[in-house]
Amino acid sequence: MKPRKLQSAEVIVQAGNVPLEGTLTVPENASGIVLFAHGSGSSRFSSRNRFVAEFLNQGGLATLLFDLLTAEEHVVDEWTRELRFDIDLLTKRLIGAVDWLETRDEVVDLPVGLFGASTGAAAALRAAAERRDRVAAVVSRGGRPDLALAVLFRVQAPTLLIVGGDDEPVIGMNQEAAAHLRCEQRLEIVPGATHLFEEPGKLERVAELAREWFQRHLNRS
Repeated sequence: MKPRKLQSAEVIVQAGNVPLEGTLTVPENASGIVLFAHGSGSSRFSSRNRFVAEFLNQGGLATLLFDLLTAEEHVVDEWTRELRFDIDLLTKRLIGAVDWLETRDEVVDLPVGLFGASTGAAAALRAAAERRDRVAAVVSRGGRPDLALAVLFRVQAPTLLIVGGDDEPVIGMNQEAAAHLRCEQRLEIVPGATHLFEEPGKLERVAELAREWFQRHLNRS
């Protein structure tokens, strides 16, 4: 595939009254934009999410990698490990980021997708339930969608749940969540993969599945 010309910038995502640092990357003729909600204890510098984001960029999708917590909150969370499981807080920040896109001329008209990992997947699904008119697709990687069970019936965006075949507890959590979804959905189990998809070729498979899903469901029609 021929490399695409990309425009990338460090941005401040104004999520309500909270400024959050992020990286906005927009390829030529982007067909949609994907916001990343990282997992427990992670940040916008997550090597796994950055790998997937670059794969999406080369497929013509814009991406926004941003921190769900402020720098001060991240320090606190390193000690308490509480904020990473505060799904209400993470959802509020993610919704704020979705709304913030309307202030950016380069992406304001693009369909929106959400990519959530671990606890970020619960925030992504709750945000999709709250912004049904804006969020057009959701992908979860090794996620905890079970933490959003109460609102899953309200999600309208087509949802792809990706789980490692050796990540047995999380498989069950995703199966439970899938039973509550009323939208188009698919549960994809990647054989031989553990929770972080660290095995050779497994993260590449996640990226392929995510790109296919977003390219299919993020369009201007």
